Amino acid sequence: MNIEIVTPDETIFEGEVSSVRVPGKKGSFQVLKDHAPVVSTLEEGTITVIRPGGNETTFEVSGGVVEVRKNRIILLVESAI
Repeated sequence: MNIEIVTPDETIFEGEVSSVRVPGKKGSFQVLKDHAPVVSTLEEGTITVIRPGGNETTFEVSGGVVEVRKNRIILLVESAI
């Protein structure tokens, strides 16, 4: 799957991942390959990206929106660390 994490100022992460966990408004959820299409708002919390091979990267975000479609994940976040 391909993911892109974007703030209003820059793209902070882009690449291939095996899974991602996001802080949805109604609870966190995980996206795996061939996930059903979804659009959700995000709460303040942690995005956890798992790359092929198992390397894990986390980002603290202050909210935003996620779209999942055809093994492509786009996260538009207000701010990220």
